[in-house]
Amino acid sequence: MDSSNGSVIESNPDAEIKSFFDSAPPLKDSAAISNKLKDFIHLDDGTARRIVCVTSGGTTVPLEQRCVRYIDNFSSGHRGATSTEYFIKAGYAVIFLYRRGSYQPYCRFLPEDPLLECFVSTDGSDIQVCQSYAEAVKRAINDHHAALAGGHLLKIPFTTTFEYLQILQMIAISMNNLGPHSMFYLAAAVSDFYVPWKDMAEHKIQSASGPLDMRLVQVPKMLPVLRKEWAPLAFCISFKLETDSKILLEKAETALKKYKMHMVVANELMTRKEEVTVVTAEQNIPVRREKTQPGSDVEKPLIELLIEKHSAYIKDSHM
Repeated sequence: MDSSNGSVIESNPDAEIKSFFDSAPPLKDSAAISNKLKDFIHLDDGTARRIVCVTSGGTTVPLEQRCVRYIDNFSSGHRGATSTEYFIKAGYAVIFLYRRGSYQPYCRFLPEDPLLECFVSTDGSDIQVCQSYAEAVKRAINDHHAALAGGHLLKIPFTTTFEYLQILQMIAISMNNLGPHSMFYLAAAVSDFYVPWKDMAEHKIQSASGPLDMRLVQVPKMLPVLRKEWAPLAFCISFKLETDSKILLEKAETALKKYKMHMVVANELMTRKEEVTVVTAEQNIPVRREKTQPGSDVEKPLIELLIEKHSAYIKDSHM
């Protein structure tokens, strides 16, 4: 709002994203990432491949350039990792853009902490898998290697908000030629605020300096630019998480219209593993875990629904 005359000044997402990228530190290994994307996306398996970029886990906000401290969020990456498995099983190739240290595909039936519980030393030199975890470990290893060897999974890690947005742009532009056969499943929890690189202390902030007073800037919204410029023909799904169920659907519907998403998955913090609501322009679709089936999860019916809608989108795009 312009305080001088009360007129509304529209934000410019393109300019905000450009300013963010111009001020961000250089992305490490950008050439290697670009080459991996090129090889993966253009892999010729004789079919019109559907490729989905699944983003997973939370981004960090560094407080120093030589980072010791950072702001984080609670996201574990479970939704993205589990969804990746179902996408691959359905025949999709997945670019898995994930937070370092977060959940990985095919590992959800293994112990979280510590993983070493899966193994025993027999005589001080040989290592064996514990009998109780033998099937889970074998299945995880076989499925993971099959996905990689078959060209169905490309894993790219990030840590900071800077890395996440820079890599997402690279992926989107690389996938642009796929048109409607591409999908974005944006399950990562992206920080809403950050410290501009130029405003950061270079070295560790000293506690002896007293209370810390730091100004955070809003992270630019990348969804409008993704839809308009980076990959305009892709099928795009974003997520909306709230702790207050009373405002959840309203916020999701606003995001659907404002950012021109094809779907928004609305999930409430306390029930997110049991049920979600898929918000579309036509209707709100509840999706629930099948509680009568042991080991079931909400991701299975969610991915089935999204694939059905993506298929219809591809068909409509070719009419």
